[in-house]
Amino acid sequence: MKKNAHLKYNIRLSGTGGQGLILAGIVLAEAANLEGKFVVQSQSYGPEARGGASKAEVIISSNPIDFLNVEEADYFLALSPESYLKYCYSVRPKGVIIVDEQVDPKLFLIRVNVFPIIRTTREDLGNEITANMVALGVLTAISGILDVSTVEKALKMRVPPHTVDLNIKAIRKGWELGSECNFRGGEKSINY
Repeated sequence: MKKNAHLKYNIRLSGTGGQGLILAGIVLAEAANLEGKFVVQSQSYGPEARGGASKAEVIISSNPIDFLNVEEADYFLALSPESYLKYCYSVRPKGVIIVDEQVDPKLFLIRVNVFPIIRTTREDLGNEITANMVALGVLTAISGILDVSTVEKALKMRVPPHTVDLNIKAIRKGWELGSECNFRGGEKSINY
């Protein structure tokens, strides 16, 4: 990679309202800021808010950002079947798709990376509310855009102090899941 190469990443995190992906997007943006990158973060909820589709979008760049919306994602993460169906068609042809194992990725015609994100939070952490941080750990490992220690530092700035340890543990579990995969793909990559 050239030292002065312009790097820009369009990231979309999606799920059901209440899964915490807005917070994950905020932590991701904060981490990019801590690493001195240019960053834009936005979010939207479906009309139902909790239980409806939600998304967080983050653009991370080595140069100033002139367009503030993610049209086609380089990295797309979906924790629910509904959010996958809603946003899976706006991924770049060589983009990376990461989904929880409950999502059926057969609609998309490129490699889809399937991880047991929600099951890991339930079985290993005993709390499904940390699925957002497990997902963020997976994304951090697969993308290589940010250092996981910076993501953890950003997390400490954005969550209540009594939840820091559990959330750090969740990021590390996700990091382990993402780091175990080959090709920077998923535990169970599916090609269609």
